[in-house]
Amino acid sequence: MVATSLEQARTAFAERRWNDAVDWFGRARDDADAMSGDDLDRFAMASDLVGHDRRAIEVGTLAHEAHLAAGDLDRAAYSATWISLESMNSGNPSQGMGWLARATRLVERLDEPGAAAGFVLVPEALAALYAGAADRALELFGRAGEIAERTGDPDVAAFALLGGGQATIMAGDPARGIRMLDEVMVSVTAGEVGPVPSGIVYCAVIGYCHLTFELARAVEWTRALDRWCHDQPSLVAFSGQCQAHRAELFRLHGAWTDAMAAAKLAEERLLAGDVGAAFGAHYQQAEVLRLRGAFDEAEARFAKAAESGWDPQPGLALLRLDEGRAALAQSLIRRSADSADAATRCHLLPAIVSIEVAAGDLDAARAAADELAAMERVNASVMLRAIAAYADGEVRLAGGDASGAFTRLRAAREAWVEVGAPYEIARCRVLMARARRDLDEDEAAELEEDLAEAAFAELGAEPALAALDRARGAGGRGDLPLTGREVEVLRLVTRGITNREIASELHLSEKTVARHLSNIFTKLDVPSRAAATAYAFEHPLV
Repeated sequence: MVATSLEQARTAFAERRWNDAVDWFGRARDDADAMSGDDLDRFAMASDLVGHDRRAIEVGTLAHEAHLAAGDLDRAAYSATWISLESMNSGNPSQGMGWLARATRLVERLDEPGAAAGFVLVPEALAALYAGAADRALELFGRAGEIAERTGDPDVAAFALLGGGQATIMAGDPARGIRMLDEVMVSVTAGEVGPVPSGIVYCAVIGYCHLTFELARAVEWTRALDRWCHDQPSLVAFSGQCQAHRAELFRLHGAWTDAMAAAKLAEERLLAGDVGAAFGAHYQQAEVLRLRGAFDEAEARFAKAAESGWDPQPGLALLRLDEGRAALAQSLIRRSADSADAATRCHLLPAIVSIEVAAGDLDAARAAADELAAMERVNASVMLRAIAAYADGEVRLAGGDASGAFTRLRAAREAWVEVGAPYEIARCRVLMARARRDLDEDEAAELEEDLAEAAFAELGAEPALAALDRARGAGGRGDLPLTGREVEVLRLVTRGITNREIASELHLSEKTVARHLSNIFTKLDVPSRAAATAYAFEHPLV
């Protein structure tokens, strides 16, 4: 017996073959097969998952009308709420509010409220969450969760628990909020939740893990999301967001080329229909470009990220700092922090410390560092421990406490080693070198700087290398523009030995030796090893 188009569509939907499902549902409608409201709901959801937002809303409207015609007000209200959320996410808030008003009116007509009575609370709860009204959001998500438990609706239960966790974090209790997010992820990874709510939960939970420096969880859930997307080859929705999350992790772990590739793939999925990737695709590219010193390109990407409606911080403020515009960076980060909720402010704090130090406001820097220390006492993840220790060390060093700064920076470096973040390790070494110089430990400072330089060079972190070069020049002695290490290299150059031999003599990499030579040529304004050798003999360096 040949299966009908509708039967083929239902099978494809159950097997999560979304393109096939959309195709067969379309044929079923064209063939005038009797499609129920539930079938049309599935058709709308499959359309959403392959990135066809407009068709998803059109078919969702048909589903709503079919439920009304069948006299099922609860399902009609459920469909109307789904259309409301879809419309808002597609940039049509007025349309979304209209559908929400219709859903609310239908729920009010029910003698015995069903799952829709819980679902209809979700948009209002989300509005309260985004407005910073954490208590109101908690109340609404709590009511939605109670209804979901009573009616046995796993999707509404997932939304309620997700939103409750987000609101709890926003209210200043990140440890409890993260536990709630862990709980909702259990239901998602167990397959208890529908595909669209599952994708929403995955992306929201990972985002909040990054905001609160829960790196281990971010890594675990990003891998789970990657597998989930991989198992649905025709999935467009959420696939770009997954790549943006992967890009963030690649960047942290020093795989900047992979980070840029993942961010570009996120942009491709954005163009294919994953509108939720609009911010992350551009922001992650901007951050890699900033770290590499491509400031104009980074600024353009930050501007594209801002078009999504989200503030591209702290990246844009850090870009201004990298450009030497500390006062502007300070203004940007302060404005962003003043309007941020608790979770977002948490994410901004490390940049606030560095920018306030650079701008000379040590009181503001100390206040931000103390906030990080207070967070660490409540939730001592490895990454938060590293961030809090670095911030404390940075402020101590700026305030003249070299010994205390070195102790805290060493602790930060050890924690970053545990995380596996080479750029952050090198940043620690730069400040540790400054502390060692203040403690008259010049030889040890040179070693820290060499190790930092090698790491920055390997990563392609041109701004960090330039800043280190300037710092090493400032640490020179008398009228000699060279650092101690550069003098050592120059003395070996006068012996006529190769870069490889110099590297072996000083226990450095050849790349680091080559960079030292480049710096020597620039600082002495000489074109060659021979000219540098002549300079060394003219100024008694040998």
